[in-house]
Amino acid sequence: MASTSPSAKALVPFVSVDHMMGLVHHLGVPAALRQIAEYIEADFKRWQLFDKTPRVASHSAEGVIELMPTSDGEVYGFKYVNGHPRNTRDGLQTVTAFGLLADVNTGYPVLMSEMTLLTALRTAATSALVGKYLAPRGARTMAMIGNGTQSEFQCLAFQALCGIDSVRLFDIDAGATRKAAHNLSGSGLEVVTCTSAEEAIEGAQIITTCTADKQYATILTDNMVGSGVHINAIGGDCPGKTELAPAILHRSSIFVEYPEQTRIEGEIQQLAADHPVIELWQVISGQAEGRRRPDEVTLFDSVGFATEDFSALRFVRDAIVGTPYSQPLDLLADPDDPRDLYGMLMRAV
Repeated sequence: MASTSPSAKALVPFVSVDHMMGLVHHLGVPAALRQIAEYIEADFKRWQLFDKTPRVASHSAEGVIELMPTSDGEVYGFKYVNGHPRNTRDGLQTVTAFGLLADVNTGYPVLMSEMTLLTALRTAATSALVGKYLAPRGARTMAMIGNGTQSEFQCLAFQALCGIDSVRLFDIDAGATRKAAHNLSGSGLEVVTCTSAEEAIEGAQIITTCTADKQYATILTDNMVGSGVHINAIGGDCPGKTELAPAILHRSSIFVEYPEQTRIEGEIQQLAADHPVIELWQVISGQAEGRRRPDEVTLFDSVGFATEDFSALRFVRDAIVGTPYSQPLDLLADPDDPRDLYGMLMRAV
């Protein structure tokens, strides 16, 4: 009987959740966040090489399932991701994800990875990277409104990349705030738990909103936002889901990843289709200014874009080399004669 052992061509490096946790601990969380941010920044600087399209979304009353594809002409990548806010009531994650990189020349995958943890890391790394360009000079305090799965990653990323040393936490679920405060103990951050959003933003130069409910919401009202702050709005990420009062948008300089997607999913879905925004790649590549005045309100209307996932997968592909944090996955059929797939099947009897 012919051997059914997979050939080297059939095997694709696979990074499991256990591998991802091992890799992050191997590097250290701050170092992992900084390195992912470096990959994201590098890819924003070559923005024009990438295929770009709004993510393909399938919406339901319960949530959304999305595919996020892109390519730089040499490597193709995609992420599968969902967002189901009610999942936590059943002991399930709000967001799950996995992703893949492939060689454009052959179409063969070169990496498959979990992306539930990696998405949390890349989202935080992107926020803090943007904060380097937009946050007030010398900002040391961040308000973290919404203390769910993403909150600790956001706080640690802003500590690692922007140098904040104090976070003020608030969530309508006090248990979520206690969870976040416990997880951040020992991080070197001063952690202040608050009983309202208004209390949380007192003295904060950076305000991060990250709430999960799939609805038009007003987490920040106009009178809550003073001059000179940077708002990192990451909770509004699909049609019909926002966090900020429209008046805030009208007096902010708004920065986005990809306008065609953000106008569908972000805070700016509340504005006219031609409302001016600044694209991040232009700021990161030096073609546009970031923060221009000390009293300016800057807003990162973050919805997440496929190039950021591509960057995170590139980071993983490179970081696992020479480590035990992947395993070969028998993913691809590889017959001796590439025209004889049926023969391969029959020889396995």
